[in-house]
Amino acid sequence: MKIATWNVNSVRARLPRVLEWLASAAPDVALLQEIKTVAEGFPELEIGDLGYNVAVCGQKSYNGVAILSKPPIEDVLMRLPGDDADDQARYIEAIVGGVRVASIYLPNGNPVDSPKFPYKLGWMERLYDHVGDLLGIEEAFVLGGDYNVAPEDRDVYDPAAWAGDALCRPDTRARYRAVVHLGLTDAYRALHPDAAGAYTFWDYQKGRWQRDEGLRIDHLLLSPQAADRLETCDVDRDPRGRDKASDHTPVWCELGG
Repeated sequence: MKIATWNVNSVRARLPRVLEWLASAAPDVALLQEIKTVAEGFPELEIGDLGYNVAVCGQKSYNGVAILSKPPIEDVLMRLPGDDADDQARYIEAIVGGVRVASIYLPNGNPVDSPKFPYKLGWMERLYDHVGDLLGIEEAFVLGGDYNVAPEDRDVYDPAAWAGDALCRPDTRARYRAVVHLGLTDAYRALHPDAAGAYTFWDYQKGRWQRDEGLRIDHLLLSPQAADRLETCDVDRDPRGRDKASDHTPVWCELGG
């Protein structure tokens, strides 16, 4: 089973890029973030023509996550548990082909001296609690998404310049490590332990893409049962270099068995 994650930065604006990538890469499951549309505005027909079922947790103009799957989508959860007052569309979870998957758009958290940063840290605490519950079920699951966390300095083109940013702050990284240390596997890092510069995001400004000045902030985190089946994982840089591209690029893995 090939599972990919991609922050598309508006599914309507990037629809030609999304469709061409789905047709060429042909993942069994695609986890999308920042779709920036309500469910009714999602291009379900166009994507369905490529053989995908769709589940959408949308929001007008901001955020929004979706699961695209060739197998049927079952047991859909539209919200990260822990705060019924949180109405931001940042989490969707379902079972596809016997594997539980989630598409995550973790809060950015900037500026750090605003309420956005405590919201980010609180969201990560809720994720920690939910992952603990999922691990108790002892099933294969893949949590993919834009985590807005660069776990280590080697995941950032200029660590010193980014040290105070919400994506790289020590408290952000500590909460991310806490989630992983519950028993999850970073699929990319497991298969590429020494890689540096494996970026998944390049800002539109200042020629960051052309200079390869990026960050690795999009991740696939696997439960032990999924990690046992992990065969390959990589970053697909091709979509970022195309016309009218998202500022993120897909990350994908394959599970055997």
